[in-house]
Amino acid sequence: MPFFKQLDENRFAAQWETTGPWTEGAQHLGPPSALMTRALEAVPGELDARIASITVDILGPVPVDELTVSASLDRPGRSVELLSARLSSGDRVVARATAWRIIAGDSEAVRTSTVAPLPPVEQSVESPMPEGWGRGYIDAMEWRSLTGGFGEPGPAALWVRQRIPLVDEEEPSPLQRLMTVADSGSGASNMLRPDRWWFINTALTVHIQREPEGEWIGLDASTTIGPGGLGTARSELHDVHGHVAGGSQPLMIRPR
Repeated sequence: MPFFKQLDENRFAAQWETTGPWTEGAQHLGPPSALMTRALEAVPGELDARIASITVDILGPVPVDELTVSASLDRPGRSVELLSARLSSGDRVVARATAWRIIAGDSEAVRTSTVAPLPPVEQSVESPMPEGWGRGYIDAMEWRSLTGGFGEPGPAALWVRQRIPLVDEEEPSPLQRLMTVADSGSGASNMLRPDRWWFINTALTVHIQREPEGEWIGLDASTTIGPGGLGTARSELHDVHGHVAGGSQPLMIRPR
């Protein structure tokens, strides 16, 4: 069973596996972020270009229901392009994404990174799942912990793999795999009991250095909580060869 069944070119039926941890009938942002990424990747362009960043804004709960996806080239250019995608439920836009696509080049000779690779998948252990969270997306992913995880508060480093396709009978692209995982940083590194507190993100931004290779995505995440009901979750994202991207999520913190 996939996260989404394709009904026609732009319409998709969300399956139970997209269900998020907070509210029955509402999706985790990972699968719809990946679905909009799929639409962004399909936008034609004149450049030999790569998607360098994706920002997803959540405009309301994304229902586990029929959805329509559209995407467009908003700002063409000779070296940089701005793309956008929209995810709608009926007449209501529930999420939107913007992406910068930048002309490809060879920067291997000056390549740098301050992020150390994660230990290999073989050194990880099965991560326990949290009590009080809804199932669906959590069960559709394989979670293996290096440090921390859903079962304990605080920073966490995990390896994550999709158990199912994004869209039926279709292999997810590397960026789709990345975006399916990237929104999980706040949940994996949460500092609070989910049965007592809301810590819901309103957006997700991912900056990409290169596309990941293989099925496993490494997630190294931490959460900071401020005094006024605001927080931030930050993630470093990896594949088995090393660092590929960084992510951030603004959080709303309040008692349930």
